[in-house]
Amino acid sequence: MSTASIDRGRITARVPLKVQETLEMAASMVGATVNQFIVQTALREAERIIEQEREIHLSMRDSEALLKALDNPPLPNEKLLATLQDYAARRNDQTGTIGWTPRAKGV
Repeated sequence: MSTASIDRGRITARVPLKVQETLEMAASMVGATVNQFIVQTALREAERIIEQEREIHLSMRDSEALLKALDNPPLPNEKLLATLQDYAARRNDQTGTIGWTPRAKGV
């Protein structure tokens, strides 16, 4: 296999004639082949989607509630306190590990 075949992939798609004509027209307007146009356009959209999914959008009300909770966190409940005590009892400060054994499987 040549280096080009290792480094590159092929994307093909069957589209209605009207879609093909539209893509050809748009590609010619920007001086690209249809394949270049499709890949460039798809890549821009893929990058936009990835960036959009990496962000968290909060309404003003939700962001105020989050900031309020961060500034004034609730006191730990009994279950959290018990878990913290259990963790402290199992933690090995020398090795940084936690003594843990799996639970028996239920039958």
